[in-house]
Amino acid sequence: MTPVLRVIEVSKIYLMGEVSVTALKKVSLDFFGGELVVLLGASGSGKSTLLNIIGGLDLPSSGGLSFRGTDLTAATEAELTAYRRRSIGFVFQFYNLISSLTALENVQLVTDISEDPMPAEEALRLVGLGDRLNHFPAQLSGGEQQRVAIARAVAKRPELLLCDEPTGALDYRTGKLVLEVIERVNRELGTTTLVITHNVSIAGMADRVITLRSGEVAEDRRNAARLSPSELSW
Repeated sequence: MTPVLRVIEVSKIYLMGEVSVTALKKVSLDFFGGELVVLLGASGSGKSTLLNIIGGLDLPSSGGLSFRGTDLTAATEAELTAYRRRSIGFVFQFYNLISSLTALENVQLVTDISEDPMPAEEALRLVGLGDRLNHFPAQLSGGEQQRVAIARAVAKRPELLLCDEPTGALDYRTGKLVLEVIERVNRELGTTTLVITHNVSIAGMADRVITLRSGEVAEDRRNAARLSPSELSW
């Protein structure tokens, strides 16, 4: 199977005054269509740096990144912007919703600038919020706000859904509901999905688990079977 995305000996070094900090050290990974991948690692392991590079938010110091055969490390800023707009959906730990807009309007911000979006109402129904379209963020729970953020990310039909600690600000019960939504998007839409977490228990829902340690790939393994989020416990 041909990879959707290839990470080829990617290193990232940050300069802080006279001090250099190495966040990634020659990381090589292939990601395939429809996979649900969990990236595990402690704080400082390099997982968020890797996700930012994959998402076109940052550039590697060395190495290559290829999306469907296109070398992203050689892309112009305009080409990277187009890649982020067309192909990437981001979900972060904090929801980044606009408080003065309803759930529907927050999702429409993305559908209005996308080439072939799903209707905003459909995206919100997909995440179980079909009856909350006209509620403002302050009228929604934390889990509901995160589901709006997921709807906003998937409404443009991205090929890659990148989730950085999507349950980090949520309690156990609400976190599992959000994971169920992410799993449903992966299963029903076939969106290649990467979930960053420090929570080892979440790894059970993945096709594949990649562990980063000190900027390097410590383990890359496949689960024999995927657990549903409802079966996870932590």
